[in-house]
Amino acid sequence: MNKISHFPIHEATRANALERLATFIPEAGQAYTRIRNMDFGPAAHDNVSQLSPFIRHRLITELEVLEAVLAHHRFVDAEKFVYEVFWRGYFKGYLEAYPEIWQHYLTKRDQHVEALKNDDKLAFRYHTALSGHTGIDCFDAWVTELVETGYLHNHARMWFASIWIFTLRLPWELGADFTLRHFLDGDPASNTLSWRWVGGLHTKGKTYLARPSNIAEFTNGRFSPKGLATEALPLSEPPMVRSAPFKHQPLSAAPSGPTLLLLTGEDLHPESLACGAADIQHIVGWQGAAGRSCLPVSQPVLTFSDSALRDGVIRASAHFKAKHDIIGQLTTDALMQIAKVHNLKTILIPHATVGPVADQITAIAPQLAEHQIELLSLKRREDQRIWPHATKGFFEVKQNIPRILHDLSIRSK
Repeated sequence: MNKISHFPIHEATRANALERLATFIPEAGQAYTRIRNMDFGPAAHDNVSQLSPFIRHRLITELEVLEAVLAHHRFVDAEKFVYEVFWRGYFKGYLEAYPEIWQHYLTKRDQHVEALKNDDKLAFRYHTALSGHTGIDCFDAWVTELVETGYLHNHARMWFASIWIFTLRLPWELGADFTLRHFLDGDPASNTLSWRWVGGLHTKGKTYLARPSNIAEFTNGRFSPKGLATEALPLSEPPMVRSAPFKHQPLSAAPSGPTLLLLTGEDLHPESLACGAADIQHIVGWQGAAGRSCLPVSQPVLTFSDSALRDGVIRASAHFKAKHDIIGQLTTDALMQIAKVHNLKTILIPHATVGPVADQITAIAPQLAEHQIELLSLKRREDQRIWPHATKGFFEVKQNIPRILHDLSIRSK
């Protein structure tokens, strides 16, 4: 197998993402299918792409990844990897359809964080888990790996969440908050919905139980955990209300005329945006990673996000031949000042899906409108093809993948 671990995962650049993709492509077919579920430990994740931090910030897009992989492999050989890429789009689309899930998570998270101040027993169990002193060998090792590297194998993420919920019996929202604060690829949709899936909230009544034999097998015997829960009773919550059905919108929804482009850490490949007749005259960058939680976000996440933003803004500046600014806080005053200097009345932003960045954008949009500055959100065509199918389980997306690939003009080898 080609080794890709020597490419530093913390180098948050598009060039690094493209190099990782090129090196992984030969392994994305049957080799990936055969050993993708193995967690060989820190610095030994060559059996998976490790592209997720870059895709998360769209330093490289899902569309590019699919095109590159299927140009090299037949769909039947690479379908497991293709499905993993589509899971990301599915989760984003699902949270767009059920934004109440995100708001409910925030409310419960904040309640649990407040409870930590008054409930000594909860606080002790919580900090024991976060310090990696539970006595469960695999869990404690994964805490250390996550804090130090910002990354865990996907299989380890499921085991971790299962142990947190069913063995340690801690609130899932506190666990989701911990991982969102530490994952370099921390994504509000994938993170929140994956935790809910493990706990039996996403697919009602279906839970994921971490079993010692399964962990031993798929960690190649590195761990032999003791004392794990032997049953996983589903969590419960009030029904979540679906928002208005997703409507397919025109792909060329960008404005015409002089425009300010606002880039966030949600989408940092502006070169491939369908900007239409928009005349991008200035670029503003804001990454927003610190808003992932009411608790401190890890320094590796902040560093990665800052580097990714700078890489994206510099490329955008060169592509659109426009000057740029990077701001630390997203405020109406900051944007108005920049727009006023350049006499711009329209701000174009790559669509931010449900999550903390979208929350902050939604908060300032009315204030900008009061000053006759229009804030327009531009969706990518791959999202618009996937999201209408992402309102129930993944199966509907899965069965439509061939048609979606066809609509996106992606052909397999």
